[in-house]
Amino acid sequence: MVLSWTGVTYRHYALRRVPEARAAALPSLFVTVVQPTDEGALLVGQMSASTAAPGRWQLPGGSVEPPEGREVLDEAALRRHAARELAEETGVNTAPDDLTLWVVTRGGNGSIGVFYRAPSRPASVLRERFSALVSAEQTRGRDPEFREVALVRSPADLSDLAGPQVDYLGPVVRRFAEALIHPGA
Repeated sequence: MVLSWTGVTYRHYALRRVPEARAAALPSLFVTVVQPTDEGALLVGQMSASTAAPGRWQLPGGSVEPPEGREVLDEAALRRHAARELAEETGVNTAPDDLTLWVVTRGGNGSIGVFYRAPSRPASVLRERFSALVSAEQTRGRDPEFREVALVRSPADLSDLAGPQVDYLGPVVRRFAEALIHPGA
């Protein structure tokens, strides 16, 4: 896959949110982490009010910026970025080499998503790490990126989440659930 970059500021993104100044949506490159539990659920988070998508449910992850200087944007760099996003949003530290490329998607607006699967962890550990992260962020006077996390097992569980959801969430949860039912399929 070959990508080309267009430098766009956060202002462009913010203007898309103002009805009177709707700018055309530019495609983006993003990474995200599928964090399963040992019990067969998947970790999702709801974005805090201070983020660009308040109240939206999604997987841990974020947009990838063009590399600076002589840095190379390769698959290893994407894995490092995904591991950093997982830690920043959930408090779960995972070595980049422990993330496995799971799927690459292309959204309706041309955005490309690179999804990594993290090793399974006990649900109690994921909740403890998230609670510790929230506490640390609040102690620093900051809002955490996720205001809450939930564990989902199937697409039906998504209807229990109050608020908007990122467009890829349903298909990803469905694929995850089907892989549990039919491993190796």
